[in-house]
Amino acid sequence: MSLAVIQMVSQADVLANLAQARLLLEQAAGRGARLAVLPENFAAMGRSDLAELGRCEAVGEGPILPWLYQTARDLGLWIVAGTLPLPPDAQPGAKPRACSLLIDEYGQRVARYDKLHLFDVEVGDSHGCYRESDDFAYGEQVVVADTPLGRLGLTVCYDLRFPELFSALREAGAELISLPAAFTAVTGAAHWQVLTRARAIETQCYVLAAGQGGSHPGGRETFGHSAIIDPWGRVLAEQAAGQAVLVAARDAAEQAAIRQRMPVARHKRFFATAEPRLPGVEQS
Repeated sequence: MSLAVIQMVSQADVLANLAQARLLLEQAAGRGARLAVLPENFAAMGRSDLAELGRCEAVGEGPILPWLYQTARDLGLWIVAGTLPLPPDAQPGAKPRACSLLIDEYGQRVARYDKLHLFDVEVGDSHGCYRESDDFAYGEQVVVADTPLGRLGLTVCYDLRFPELFSALREAGAELISLPAAFTAVTGAAHWQVLTRARAIETQCYVLAAGQGGSHPGGRETFGHSAIIDPWGRVLAEQAAGQAVLVAARDAAEQAAIRQRMPVARHKRFFATAEPRLPGVEQS
C-alpha cells in the first residue's frame, strides 16, 4: 500500500511527454505503488495553445485522456493526473481551468479539482512575469475523495501558499494531500521545502509533492525537489532535479497516533479580529 510521486521535465511535445510518463508510472507500479501523483503540466510545458488542447480533450479528440484511462487500467494504479487544461464539464468551448483529475485503477474518473489560486506574480527570473489567469479560469471548490490508501485532498502548485485551503481539506477528512507543481527555480529555492513540510505538519497529512525539475521551452526553469512528506513533517523521499520515481509507504497507525497525541484539529479555535483602538479615545 505505497504512495508514489513522479518528477518530470516536461517539454512541448505531448506524445513524448506521455511516453515518458508511462515509463515512470510503470516503475512506480513495479515498486508496489497503488497511487501515483504526476506533476503539474505533465503532458505539456511551454505551449501557447492551451485552450485548443483543452477543447480537443473535452470533445474526445485529444490523446491525453484516453492515454490516462488506459494507463491506469493497464497498471492497476490510481493516478493523480497532475494538471490538464480542461474547460468545465459540458462546456467544451469555455476558458480552460488548470484541472487535476483523480483516476482509479479501472480507468474511471473519481474526482476533478480545478486550481483555486492562479499564479499571477512577478518573479526575478528570465521569464519575469507569470499570468496564469490569462490562460485559465479560477476553480471554485475544495475537493476530497476516498482512495484505497486513505482520503485524498487535491491541490495544485500555488495553492501551497494558502494554508486555509489545506486546513479545509483536513476538516473534510483528508489523510493524504496531492500537490502537483511546477514551482519556479527562484521561488522554489526560497520557499518550496519549508512550505511543503509546514503544510504536512499543520494538517498531519502525508503531502505528495510532485514537481517539474529542470529546463523547459521559453527559458523556464523549475525547482524540482519532489518529495513525500509524512504527517510529522519528515521527508521520506526527495529528488532534487531531473526525472524520478519516489515511493514510500503510508503508516496509517502512526498517522492516527500522531493525531491522537497532538489533536490539533480538536484544539482549533475561531476568533474575531479586534477593532483597532485609537490612542486617547474612549471606546466601548
